[in-house]
Amino acid sequence: MAASSHRITFGPLVAAIDQGTSSTRFLVFNSKTAELLSHHQVEIKQSFPKEGWVEEDPKEILQSVYECMERTCEKLTQLNIDISNIKAIGVTNQRETTLVWDKETGEPLYNAIVWLDLRTQSTVESLINKTPGRNKNHLKHKTGLPISTYFSAVKLRWLMDNVDEVHQAVVSHRAMFGTVDSWLIWCLTGGKSGGVHCTDVTNASRTMLFNIHTMNWDPELCKYFGIPMEILPSVRSSSEIYGLMKISASRKSGALSGIPISGCLGDQSAALVGQMCFQDGQAKNTYGTGCFLLRNTGAKPVMSDHGLLTTVAYKLGRDKPACYALEGSVAIAGAVVRWLKDNLGIIGSSEELEKLAASVGTSYGCYFVPAFSGLYAPYWEPSARGIICGLTQFTNRSHLAFAALEAVCFQTREILDAMNQDSGIPLTQLQVDGGMTSNRLLMQLQADILCIPVVKPSMPETTALGAAMAAGAAEGVSVWSLNPEDLSEVTSEKFEPQINPEESEFRYARWKKAVEKSKNWETTQPVANGNGDN
Repeated sequence: MAASSHRITFGPLVAAIDQGTSSTRFLVFNSKTAELLSHHQVEIKQSFPKEGWVEEDPKEILQSVYECMERTCEKLTQLNIDISNIKAIGVTNQRETTLVWDKETGEPLYNAIVWLDLRTQSTVESLINKTPGRNKNHLKHKTGLPISTYFSAVKLRWLMDNVDEVHQAVVSHRAMFGTVDSWLIWCLTGGKSGGVHCTDVTNASRTMLFNIHTMNWDPELCKYFGIPMEILPSVRSSSEIYGLMKISASRKSGALSGIPISGCLGDQSAALVGQMCFQDGQAKNTYGTGCFLLRNTGAKPVMSDHGLLTTVAYKLGRDKPACYALEGSVAIAGAVVRWLKDNLGIIGSSEELEKLAASVGTSYGCYFVPAFSGLYAPYWEPSARGIICGLTQFTNRSHLAFAALEAVCFQTREILDAMNQDSGIPLTQLQVDGGMTSNRLLMQLQADILCIPVVKPSMPETTALGAAMAAGAAEGVSVWSLNPEDLSEVTSEKFEPQINPEESEFRYARWKKAVEKSKNWETTQPVANGNGDN
């Protein structure tokens, strides 16, 4: 007993599981000050079994969550912080990534198909060809989304058509479908022994099976994709108690057993909440594996005329209204850094990328369009592929590094332009977060290319913070107040534009030219060879 008397007492603590595309984190916050007390992070392996395919192992994802929870508990104990002060846990996750598992054995029936995956391109093309006027926006009035490889429905359809185990499990009523949030919540609340099969409105709104007006799974959409509704999770708000953590006492994270899981938000929605963008018109841009600009549009879904998605931003309580957002989604941002490191070997770490790029201070006319998974917003062009152009004998790896950073900024400029055109009210500054924002050169470049200031909070983990806020504010937990007057002041750093707008416009025009050259590259139609044969 003597040892425990030295424990530091904080107010109630709230934890968050942040399961992203490239890593998993577990973070613990003080609910009164929003201060981050401790966290742990584990990288996730991505596999690329065929060109354009991207998979992750569901068991590795789950194991990484356990590992992060265990390490964080150890760190809290070393800091003399009492783990029993954790009153709630929130979950935030990479969206759209698709899993199917067997509810009787608890085993995944295939790897998770990651949002970036392109194996469904031919399915998407044939679906679009069947619509009146070959219109990729055929389902947009219900879903807010174009028909694209990005969303879960087509991935689920592929699994049912191509993986025998999945097909058999669906036929014998043993299959459960879920995005990463559903898989984690099901496993952490007991799995095959009474686990809760649910998702929240933000994750559901990314499947193409969810009607964003009725806020329910849509029978017509399910029929359109041939998905039996019984395999879908139940849809809940983003802030309510879904179930209690069930962890065997033999695990080091056993101390977390019995804590409610009471927050769930797709990662981009969580960042919007963590950045406190609760007012109509407030926006944030997150630089993770991809880049995601979300603008709160309040209680009404606004449809875009400029290639943006309409999505559910959050619904913070069973009886609370849903809020919607316009979203500009860019597939490849931080992923370009991983590609330069793992595929080309021209950098050893992301810090090295900043040094290399800074050493030249220009791309010297080299433009890099990283359309590895086609182009997302505002083009929705799945047949585009990556392209590097403007090369001369003078170009070296430092210029390529600079061009890669510029690519992230140009892609953000494209979605910001679309956002401004849709809303008619231009953003006067951009709130940013995510792993890449630690790159100061990138932040300065972003301000230069947008010609508006870029504002970065000093605590970069806004995605996890958003999930913790939702969990702590849930009915029955109520340790975190979301009233505007109770939200803690956020300290931040501002990057002002430093180049003249004419130079910025010139570079942006060249970028647009490069984008045109990347389009319509990988079509599934057969191409004739020189002999006239297909």
